[in-house]
Amino acid sequence: MSNQGEGPQSTADLTAFVQNLLTQMQSRFQQMSDSIINRIDEMGERIDDLERSVQDLVSQAEEGDGENKGAVSKQ
Repeated sequence: MSNQGEGPQSTADLTAFVQNLLTQMQSRFQQMSDSIINRIDEMGERIDDLERSVQDLVSQAEEGDGENKGAVSKQ
């Protein structure tokens, strides 16, 4: 009842299993990495939109102040 014949096969199976597991882990990490990068890109776009909106509001406020000052000085 010697397991000598099963040794190399078990080692080969274990090696294949570990390689498969590592490949799956690498794939999952890549997917997570891609997802994180996409979210960061989306956040960057939202921040850019927000900055443009704030700049538009500041410009409108400055124009409104200029018009109000001109109207006051004309009175």
